[in-house]
Amino acid sequence: MIYTLRRATIFVTALTIFSVLVLTFLPRYLNPTPPDAEERKRDRQWVNSSPYWFDRQVCRYLGLCGIQHIRWDAPTLPGWGRGPSSDLDMKEEIAKVLGVGDWDDDGAAVFVNKPGTESWEHAPGHVDLKRKRSESSDTLQKVPQYVLDHAPLVHLYSGEHFWPSDMAEHVKHMGLLDDEDGSVNRTAELDLGSLARLNAKNGTVFLTSMDDVESRPEWLHNRAGIPVEYEDDDGDDEHDGNPDKKIPGNNPTVPTDGNTWWDADKQHPPNRIVAPRYRKGGPSWRREKRFMQGDDEPQRPIGGTPSDGDKNKPNPSGYSNGPAVLILVDKGAGILDAFWFFFYSYNLGQTVLGIRFGNHVGDWEHCMVRFDNGIPKAMFLSEHAGGKAYAWPALEKKAQPNGKPPRPVVYSAVGSHAMYATPGLHPYVLPFKLLKDVTDRGPLWDPALNHYSYWYDYEAGLNETESPSSPQSPYLGNPSDPPKEYTSLVPAADNPKAPTSWFHFEGAWGDDVYSLADYRQWRLFGEYHYIVGPLGPKFKYLERRKVCQTDKCTMLWSIEDGEKSSWY
Repeated sequence: MIYTLRRATIFVTALTIFSVLVLTFLPRYLNPTPPDAEERKRDRQWVNSSPYWFDRQVCRYLGLCGIQHIRWDAPTLPGWGRGPSSDLDMKEEIAKVLGVGDWDDDGAAVFVNKPGTESWEHAPGHVDLKRKRSESSDTLQKVPQYVLDHAPLVHLYSGEHFWPSDMAEHVKHMGLLDDEDGSVNRTAELDLGSLARLNAKNGTVFLTSMDDVESRPEWLHNRAGIPVEYEDDDGDDEHDGNPDKKIPGNNPTVPTDGNTWWDADKQHPPNRIVAPRYRKGGPSWRREKRFMQGDDEPQRPIGGTPSDGDKNKPNPSGYSNGPAVLILVDKGAGILDAFWFFFYSYNLGQTVLGIRFGNHVGDWEHCMVRFDNGIPKAMFLSEHAGGKAYAWPALEKKAQPNGKPPRPVVYSAVGSHAMYATPGLHPYVLPFKLLKDVTDRGPLWDPALNHYSYWYDYEAGLNETESPSSPQSPYLGNPSDPPKEYTSLVPAADNPKAPTSWFHFEGAWGDDVYSLADYRQWRLFGEYHYIVGPLGPKFKYLERRKVCQTDKCTMLWSIEDGEKSSWY
């Protein structure tokens, strides 16, 4: 009896010590940066928002918050399923939104104008650049062809529920949170052409969903953003034994020519041993054609539907009605960074032991291709734990017809949309694959077919004051007064009327962290069910010298190097 009691005492003591260690160190491991005084104050306010005394105490001392709210968080509501159940259903669903009149013998879409719509609202092609010039003195520069020739192709997950979205449609469903009563107000319709006006408000502005996101409104899923089935062109004998025409990456050697293209900007040009040889389409091949920017029309997204007579009609395979955003940043000395941003209206977090963490409204992901005098050198992918950067030869490629260079293939994780270089499981943060992203060879998305395109002057951007309280703020004074125009971002000539105000919006593109009183919220060991929405592309370190976004990220010279770590 005494022996049994002694063993039980030892077990309880060991369990207590283990629990204390877990409760003490696990939150610190998951969030190694200690909170400052302001963050601790906000956390106390968040804990105190619960109406239940017991909930507040368990949250404060054990790190278990809102446990009465925990339940299975399904991606879709019953009856919706995964969306189209067959290729035919998928085509019919896409046809409703994109204005597809028919499907040709090869399975490609034949686009027609929808009644009551303008061509720019659904066109898969580029705009007609043969437009009348205005009296404006501002000039717009085209997107270099080599940027589009090397644009990434993105495999979305086959079981995805939240597809690429148009940020213009997203803001139509957003309002502003009233700090006093917690309601969502919509005093005026939000649009991309005036979103930066919200910077005049005090404090951080959160675009807040007008709908309960757990009711899963259709705009959150944007099933119409499912890419059109990708059809390969025939006639490429080199890849007859490879129906997907995939070219695996190789293991390049670390360059020893002294060229430091991987760490450069206008103040730190790359070191070169010999003068660069410019490839066709590079910056010195010929002077880029420039177009005048008109200021007598409202800004619009890209457009232009090819007519039946267009000889160079783009293949709609891989087209999604959720446009990507291409931002070109000239770093000087022939270095050009092409940032491809992908927007989704919802990020579905991953699960640990059946409990979901990390949901948020609005989701910005990106990859960046660095060019050295028109030659692609590396790509950065915005995956978890800081992302990874790969040397160009290491990336998987897909062969292109008509002698065009092969394009890189990347993978978007289910729910989180994090970007990876390979399909499969991608554990992060926790050991034993408890928390992981999953990618596969789902629908192939070609963002080059539908995107907003811009040039960004990062030096001008760094000089633009972000705080509304500064004397130099464009929004100082009466918020109803016309603000001064930001100048760091200009549309490319391919879409001269593309809106720019959205880029300078300094708030979050989704809801703030839900309170502990909200039935949708819980927090276990510092990890929330719902977190705050993301900031926009302007805050993704576009001015970076290195290909990597953070110090944790390093340049990888093979896919195998990127797969060595089982968890971070």
